[in-house]
Amino acid sequence: MNGEDFRLLRTIAGGVVQLSEVASPGAFSLPYPADAQRALDQVALACLLRGEPLPRSLPDLIAWCAQRPVRDWPLAVSPDQAATGDRLVEPHTRTPTQLCYEWALRVPDTGTELYERHVMLGAMSLCRGAGAPESYTAFRRLLIEHPVLTKGELALLNGDPALVPVLDLVRETYHPAPAGSAVDGHFAACSRCRCLLIPAAADDWWCEQDRCRGEGAARPGTRYRADQEVLHLARPLRIFVTGPGRAEIELERKLARLGLAVEMWPDYDAYDLRVHLPGGRAWAVDVKDRASPALLGMDAAPLPAMPAHDAAFLVVPRYRFRDRPDYRTVFSRYCPPEAARAVTLLTDQELVRRATQILTEASHA
Repeated sequence: MNGEDFRLLRTIAGGVVQLSEVASPGAFSLPYPADAQRALDQVALACLLRGEPLPRSLPDLIAWCAQRPVRDWPLAVSPDQAATGDRLVEPHTRTPTQLCYEWALRVPDTGTELYERHVMLGAMSLCRGAGAPESYTAFRRLLIEHPVLTKGELALLNGDPALVPVLDLVRETYHPAPAGSAVDGHFAACSRCRCLLIPAAADDWWCEQDRCRGEGAARPGTRYRADQEVLHLARPLRIFVTGPGRAEIELERKLARLGLAVEMWPDYDAYDLRVHLPGGRAWAVDVKDRASPALLGMDAAPLPAMPAHDAAFLVVPRYRFRDRPDYRTVFSRYCPPEAARAVTLLTDQELVRRATQILTEASHA
């Protein structure tokens, strides 16, 4: 992809995400949000220059992004930047895909980036000020394990001493569940990720999380009555905290079952897991559940030196490699040399196997 088309794809993604943050997207009116108008103008110009049909309005642009895979756009998109079938908008819900969010994060100061930064850095600041690293850990676990709360459950959190420093922030990050997600007066949470499912065809459901869709048909878990005042975690946090957090916690449990001590989000999230090994050694592990190996490679960097560790790993859930067999190759192509020297890319399964091998060797020493 040439530089101009790369920037255009980022602009489109940023515009789509900005539109998704409009309170009443069905009531678009002029003037459109700046990023969205810029995206529409630049897509229209690219189409005109290439003799392609062009979207003439923002609703047209959203439909275009839902109907046309990125590889079919009038842009020089390489297989590295988008796999076959990748879209920026989910056809089922007309909401941004995870890939769209990842591209939008490369646009400086997008609403999504600012919101996520505000929430997570705000939590760190509050917990540091209280001298309570356990409160930051409790906050992260809440967002990962409970993306849905009723108003009553939210009130009960007042009794959790670990969450006291961040209670106001918790209230800010949970929003009323959209009425369109309810069927016959009930909401249904995904049995896998616990986010709210979205009604699809008759008696069918759709999950927004890439991993859940890859694991088969959506299965409803906990059901909530609409009159319980159901609250849903803000979507940027569901995509970039709840989603990868599921992989983080599963990795923690697998390593703990091996008998290893694991610290989660040490030193206020310097990295995700600090794994204590025989002989006083330690691993630093950062988990990234990212759809685009190219963007992940561009963003890769050495992990912080503290807390101290003997080896650093970037861990991506195995299903991403299954869905994109070239994941490792593409990541390596875009990873800066200093990051490639400092961090080893592994799947979660590979990391667990490596830990098992070390334990086996230690037991025979």
